[in-house]
Amino acid sequence: MDYERIADLSVTIDDVAAERLERETSSEFTRVTTEFALSGPGPDGEPVVGRGEDVTYETADHDALAESGLPDLVGEWTIDSFSSRLESVDLFPAGAPDRDVFRSYRRWGLESAALDLALRQADTDVASALDRSLDPVRFVASTRLGEPPTTDRLEALRERVPGLEFKLDPIPAWDDDLVAAIDDAVGADAIRILDLKGQYEGTDVDAPADPDLYERVLEDFPDAVVEDPALTARTRPLFEDADVRVRVSWDAPIHGLADVEALPWDPDWLNIKPSRFGSLESLLETLAYCEANEIRLYGGGQFELGVGRGQIQTLAALYYPDGPNDVAPRAYNDPTVGDGLPASPLEPSTDPRGFRWDGT
Repeated sequence: MDYERIADLSVTIDDVAAERLERETSSEFTRVTTEFALSGPGPDGEPVVGRGEDVTYETADHDALAESGLPDLVGEWTIDSFSSRLESVDLFPAGAPDRDVFRSYRRWGLESAALDLALRQADTDVASALDRSLDPVRFVASTRLGEPPTTDRLEALRERVPGLEFKLDPIPAWDDDLVAAIDDAVGADAIRILDLKGQYEGTDVDAPADPDLYERVLEDFPDAVVEDPALTARTRPLFEDADVRVRVSWDAPIHGLADVEALPWDPDWLNIKPSRFGSLESLLETLAYCEANEIRLYGGGQFELGVGRGQIQTLAALYYPDGPNDVAPRAYNDPTVGDGLPASPLEPSTDPRGFRWDGT
């Protein structure tokens, strides 16, 4: 397993720092994250820094972390022993988070920073350590169409980036006129993923099962991957056909291999959000299982504001570069569509030290 290739990497941490990041987004909310910086001696004796990002969604949790700080993580570790340390301490010392998955988000931020530091201290990069190649990454632009929905943002993005493909979040307000407008604006075949958000619970994006909406998008976008349907007595019949099931992807329920094995049928697609796995071991174990079972993958983002965006792009480059990856450069999440947006595919860095993909 790939984890075994990195588990024994040594990492020496002399200092731990955290920086609060904040930015407005195209989804009309203010995103706050925390970027961790773990410092230690480099191969030439000079200090080097490993970075990772905590993508917890509650601003209050980031503010509390800034006040309380983290448990003591200074010392000499391996990647595996550092991971064990994180499992044994409370990473939310100021109080439990609203959602348990936030513990995984924070742990991922620290584990990814430790891996970045360990690789830099070893004067190598993640692709070399895992014996894999960094390939150009195909990506889609994830965007909402507003309420009431319009194609304005799709048209603005496509005008600046011809040939751009999309991941959209259907809502019940999608009618025949809107579907026709999408087709006219970018072509129905440009919609690569339709996220029904039916598997979220207790979040701001929860979407109840809507059999009429599900039937519409399945029929009107026959080539799109359909993500996270809620399966109820009224919607389940829509997914009984094998030709429909092969189009279904799962995202929100996937936090590790056990979740993949517990899905209602053997999956053909998964959306991999590394922060949901918490540990490098859980993530790499799941990726190995998917590779062995020919499960198609694409990467998903969490509105990363710092180094985390480059790290999910790096993982896509290593494991699923040709998928419809929702890992577009950060500028695609800006409220206003600007000029100079990078086009797909993203080319790997020519100097990929550590676990990073800079300039994202």
